[in-house]
Amino acid sequence: MSADRYQQHCTISWDRLHRDVRALCHRLIEREYKGIIAITRGGLIPAALIARELNVRLIDTICIKSYDYMDQDEVNVLKGIDHDGEDWLLVDDLVDTGKTARAVREMLPKANFVTIYAKPEGKPLVDQYLTEISQDTWIQFPWDMGISFVEPLVDQLKSRQK
Repeated sequence: MSADRYQQHCTISWDRLHRDVRALCHRLIEREYKGIIAITRGGLIPAALIARELNVRLIDTICIKSYDYMDQDEVNVLKGIDHDGEDWLLVDDLVDTGKTARAVREMLPKANFVTIYAKPEGKPLVDQYLTEISQDTWIQFPWDMGISFVEPLVDQLKSRQK
């Protein structure tokens, strides 16, 4: 799969991410978990926010590489988990095509798997998600972006007229 499959972009701000995580936590609060497993790297920040909201102190990681910028690679498990996930909350930022989700589901079949955002191809692989995003949308997460100066509008218009 390559970057040309993405026709749209969706930028997630830090504020939106935090609001979305809190909204997802309202659905998760009734159940107690032994701990949280973050799927690295995208699931690290959502897992930390969820851990705070649910007051969970035990956090582990499953380390998988499947993306290189916009291109999906083969799933490469860098660090696994030594149990089946029973009573654990498994967290990722997004389920896209489901390639990573399938690999993780095989390793942790009993975990409660949640993502903040879900695309149609991957959606059936997670137990819960907050927001569905179209399959052709590339999501720009706040940890992948930098802050830069933006010229005032009047200056932008002046520079275009020259």
